[in-house]
Amino acid sequence: MSDVPAIPLVGGCGCGSVRFEITAPLVAAAYCHCTRCQHRSGTAAGASAQVVPGSLVVTAGRDRLRGWWPGDGLEKVFCGDCGSAVLARNRTSGEIIAVRLGAIEGDPGVRPSARQFVAYAAPWEPLPDDGLPRFDERIPPDAMPPVREQADS
Repeated sequence: MSDVPAIPLVGGCGCGSVRFEITAPLVAAAYCHCTRCQHRSGTAAGASAQVVPGSLVVTAGRDRLRGWWPGDGLEKVFCGDCGSAVLARNRTSGEIIAVRLGAIEGDPGVRPSARQFVAYAAPWEPLPDDGLPRFDERIPPDAMPPVREQADS
């Protein structure tokens, strides 16, 4: 991992319809083992990173984005053409909160530093012995670093 990733970070969906740019280093990343992430991704866990507020801008395909809101938590946003998971946002404000690490091209500059919702981990894939802190439910706010504010230019 590089000390400072090349900014802006860029990425998008699998088919290329949705593209985005991130103009500030990512705050932190984590694995999520909740059943929602399992169902939406078809995998044992999702890997996401928290973004600095206002730093992720959709540069193409905003009209292709679709969302699923499970009734609480963040809206899960994906490409309506290919189904690729792209980001998560606050459903009320529309503020983008997180980006799916797999949607970023190149080194995102962060690595997952914790595992949350491990009480729901898929029984068919054992949790790795990677030394990351594990939380049965959501990562407590005091266990994550504070959000870095985007520098004024």
